[in-house]
Amino acid sequence: MRYLITILVLLVCQPLDIIAKDPLLKMQVGYSVGIQNVTEKKMVYAKSVGVDVIETSINAFIDKKKRAFTASDEEIKAQLMKAKGALDKAGVKVWSIHMPFGPHIDLSLLDERERNEVVALHRKVLEYVSILKPKIILFHPSYHLGLNEREQRIKQLVKSIEELNKDVKNIRATIVIENMLGYELVRSNKKQETPLCRSVDEMTAIMKLMPKDVFAAVDMNHIKHPENLIMALGKRLKSVHIADGDGKKECHYFPCSGEGENDWSAILLALKKVGYKGPFMYECAFKDVKDLRACFEGLVNNLKE
Repeated sequence: MRYLITILVLLVCQPLDIIAKDPLLKMQVGYSVGIQNVTEKKMVYAKSVGVDVIETSINAFIDKKKRAFTASDEEIKAQLMKAKGALDKAGVKVWSIHMPFGPHIDLSLLDERERNEVVALHRKVLEYVSILKPKIILFHPSYHLGLNEREQRIKQLVKSIEELNKDVKNIRATIVIENMLGYELVRSNKKQETPLCRSVDEMTAIMKLMPKDVFAAVDMNHIKHPENLIMALGKRLKSVHIADGDGKKECHYFPCSGEGENDWSAILLALKKVGYKGPFMYECAFKDVKDLRACFEGLVNNLKE
């Protein structure tokens, strides 16, 4: 009885600001991990330190230059079944699949034969990853572009997404398009432009062209002041990549490392305002999986409203 009274006193005496932050603290925590590293030992440990979900990919089985798989159909399916068994035993779910990308795996390619080959590759990937029962399928909108072909590339991207949306729905998942790093329009080599979805304006304009049941993901490492993109996307936001950076280059810093420039209070408040329901999905460097939830809770408890 005395123990019960002590617990009640502690609950009643919690600071009001801690109680107010409870909705954010209910957010699931996850991290990005290659399928080859989804083992029972690692997933059990991840679950024990507060990880609920993961994002994974099968990039280890893809030759990006040839748009081909480097293992047999049986080998790939066996690896995915093994990973699914490990996840089930640990009680960890697959939130998202990061689809392959690169200069030769680009949904916005202008050559129709090549674009169709990329779509076909993605369809095969979807067949494989359906074993993991993901909720979200994440695509990069493009790789680097040639000069002055942006409008054509956008049309090709929309065409590809419209075609793949049917396949994604068949595995009971949802497409998200990720924003890309594009601090300047033209790259330093002066021969290429940065990828599609490089700014708030371009991301929102492209999303307006997409089917209504296609959504967006915000990578906090790909844009300065990601909170602005979160607010602009609103209910269209379905997933995130958590990393710190400066908006100018690929950094993928751990948010609690002190290396990046992101305003995490502004980011968390924006996520709260738009009613974001997905997980706090890390895609960054870190020392130990146990640091992920601790960092998240620290960011929330230090929130400056």
